[in-house]
Amino acid sequence: MGLLEGRMEDSFLVTNLEHAINWARQSSLWPMTFGLACCAIEMMATGASRYDIDRFGAGAFRATPRQADLMIVAGTVNLKMAERVRRLYNQMPDPKFVIAMGACTCGGGPYYKYGYNVAKGVDLIVPVDVYVPGCPPRPEALLEGLMRVQDKVRKMRDLTKGHPEELPVPTRTGRAWLPPELADPDKAIEFLKENKERAKPVKA
Repeated sequence: MGLLEGRMEDSFLVTNLEHAINWARQSSLWPMTFGLACCAIEMMATGASRYDIDRFGAGAFRATPRQADLMIVAGTVNLKMAERVRRLYNQMPDPKFVIAMGACTCGGGPYYKYGYNVAKGVDLIVPVDVYVPGCPPRPEALLEGLMRVQDKVRKMRDLTKGHPEELPVPTRTGRAWLPPELADPDKAIEFLKENKERAKPVKA
């Protein structure tokens, strides 16, 4: 019997309310329809028939944050978009979870050094529960991240005071560090001028 041993007798399944609520939550995660860049293509592939995210109960992508409890941030987060991401996160009902999908979302990716318009990690904007690195990550990686979110949901202890297993949420604070040539305003102007000169086409 394994997991159900001692719980099943005369067609009754004995459990506690906390386990039942967590089972229902982990089996019906509703992601928000939210894609920012190229990683969203892989997210769409995960929801299609080949990978079938419906197996995990997470196939009902909702078009409004008020009906979703999972935000999959798929793609590059620009600083102009950061405020909108935070607003959408605030509109989601509790408990809510966030998956950072892709290298750009996790830490800036290829834009880390010179992408002045790119947030160096979505965890500077919203608290992230699971990171799925890759450029872009394959659908299997996103499914693995989804299973890790389900693990966190399974261990939630909202109704009892005791928290037998604490699951820390990694957070960062502060501004992203700029490279030395851009940190100082005077040096930055000179560096940008040199960049502009180097970018001019060479006459044949």
